[in-house]
Amino acid sequence: MSAETPRRIVLLRHAKAEWSQQSDHERPLAERGRKEAPVAGRRLADSGIDFDLALCSTATRTRETWKLAVHEFAQRPRTVYEERLYEASVGELIALFGEIPDDVRTVLVIGHNPGMHGVADVLAGQAEGDALTRMTRDGFSTAAYAVIDFQGPWKSLEPGVGKIAEYWAPNARV
Repeated sequence: MSAETPRRIVLLRHAKAEWSQQSDHERPLAERGRKEAPVAGRRLADSGIDFDLALCSTATRTRETWKLAVHEFAQRPRTVYEERLYEASVGELIALFGEIPDDVRTVLVIGHNPGMHGVADVLAGQAEGDALTRMTRDGFSTAAYAVIDFQGPWKSLEPGVGKIAEYWAPNARV
């Protein structure tokens, strides 16, 4: 693939989790989250995006979100459960994306806030329509996703090189 290969990152925040006595890493989805995750999955499946790879945090709520969302897909992408996604900073996320193999064009990342919102905001040099405005207003709610496009190798990913092609959130204001 050439240096100008189009790439796509889809950042999916986990669905609504319960507040429990368990450690934060082990918090399960709430009833609302078990309803949100398949809706997000159906929306992603209907988008026509073909995912080469899914990177999912090892936290219980992200794994449950992915399990419910991926059932809506016609084909399950290769999935890697990545511990570094849990509590990752924006810089750590960008570094992790830089490790993605060059044969991957489109990656789905199932993670957490503030990282998902932060990295979407930092990578976005521009946006389609009002996608950035809506993402900022909604605060990257649970089960929301942002689609970010950029050109070039994964190692070239840096602040401002991306374009938010879409932002979607369940129950978002229009």
